[in-house]
Amino acid sequence: MAYRNLKAEMGRCDVTIEAISKALGIHRNSVANKLNGTSSFSIEEAMEIHNVFFPNLGYKYLFATEEDPAGKNTV
Repeated sequence: MAYRNLKAEMGRCDVTIEAISKALGIHRNSVANKLNGTSSFSIEEAMEIHNVFFPNLGYKYLFATEEDPAGKNTV
């Protein structure tokens, strides 16, 4: 369940895994695992990522997954 929109926006806006890990207070490997779908972002983590890095984008867009490209079952 990789978050391709989030990854794409990170690339466009020069947001690194390290920056997200610092904002969330978790290890960079944990962020990488979440981005790649090995584990999931909590609602609180998703809100923090949205508010800090991408406040002008919608949650459904950012956290749409490859299995749910329309973002129907995401934060």
